[in-house]
Amino acid sequence: MKTSSLAEGLKGSEIIKIAGEVNALKAQGETIYNQTIGDFDPSIFPIPNALKSQILEAYESNHTNYPAANGMQELRNTVSSYLSQRLGLDYEADEILISGGARPLIYAIYQTVLDVNDSVLYPVPSWNNDAYTYLARNNAVVVETKPEHKFMPTAEDIAPHVQDISLLALCSPLNPTGTTFSKQALLDICNLVVAENNRRNALGIKPLYVLYDQIYWQLTYGETVHYNPVELVSEMRDYTIFVDGISKAFASTGVRVGWAFGPKHVIAKMKAMLSHIGAWSPKAEQIATANYLGQDEEVSEYLGWIKSELSDRLVTFYEGFQQLKSKGFSVDAIEPEAALYLTVQFDLVGKTTPQGNVLSDIKEVTSYLLKEAKLAVVPFYAFGASTSSNWFRLSVGTAKKEDIATIFELLESALQRLS
Repeated sequence: MKTSSLAEGLKGSEIIKIAGEVNALKAQGETIYNQTIGDFDPSIFPIPNALKSQILEAYESNHTNYPAANGMQELRNTVSSYLSQRLGLDYEADEILISGGARPLIYAIYQTVLDVNDSVLYPVPSWNNDAYTYLARNNAVVVETKPEHKFMPTAEDIAPHVQDISLLALCSPLNPTGTTFSKQALLDICNLVVAENNRRNALGIKPLYVLYDQIYWQLTYGETVHYNPVELVSEMRDYTIFVDGISKAFASTGVRVGWAFGPKHVIAKMKAMLSHIGAWSPKAEQIATANYLGQDEEVSEYLGWIKSELSDRLVTFYEGFQQLKSKGFSVDAIEPEAALYLTVQFDLVGKTTPQGNVLSDIKEVTSYLLKEAKLAVVPFYAFGASTSSNWFRLSVGTAKKEDIATIFELLESALQRLS
């Protein structure tokens, strides 16, 4: 029996398909190094002990009824202070909306600022913008980014389309690449948006909004600096809707506490939208997060620890790929900057396997790496890039340090067997 045309048209997740192959091999007794997951193994990256204690205490105190529709006042106050202290952004509590992680907030942004058949510009590779655009019944304007720009979009990419779009969806640090905007690149985009909105304001038409997903902003490494539109161009405050939360920086993907902040009238409409859906974060977790984020020393200590652990893994993987490249293998990687992802390249299409089969496309390359190197990674076409892109996402959120040397031994052996 048929469901709605909207439901029928939803695409399946390529990552879930790869997970199916991984699970099938594991069921056969294979050891697979699964670096596909944009999540954390809690045995390696547990949530902060202080946060866990606050959650348990909140349940012991019977905070189990409905939370406020826009989030508990104490959490919105704390988020306001946290943004001011750590990012220099001044947003009042009524300009902040709490929800069950980032996903409902992104969905609410699409539904709040866009009409049916409005156009959304998003770069690829990027996470899930294609699905949100489809669900909101909008038109997609897709810009495929380039490795020489670290797969980040540029003002030059956006400029030809800027008069035709109603939402610009940006993410930095970026999932799936773990790369970030430079100050100048983001400044150029902001100036482009402001100029376009000055034109629209003169005509009395709806502005161009920017969705700025910065869920990974606290996970930056080395000399990398996180920039945001409002700090660079003050006029962007009227047009920027931020998405943020505790999911990534505190390895708390299952705790489900996220927040959006932006223009008050947009946040109010997003609240109304989500109140009908019931997408709030649990009350106990909200109260616990408010208490935890107020403990500056505990927060800084945890962030120092998780950043060090993730950076160590990313750098070790990056150096491993550079060593393979120096040996003449057709691989490469972009130096890690942020998040829990490394952008890696396997230029293996056209190579012949030991069984005499030619790897004719990226799906076959992905399968070969899985079966012969026991390494599971996600091709960029799963994030909207072209099916010919030979770049992949490697996630370290489930990686054990002691396994990395073995991973490269298996990978080098698998690459040596190709001709």
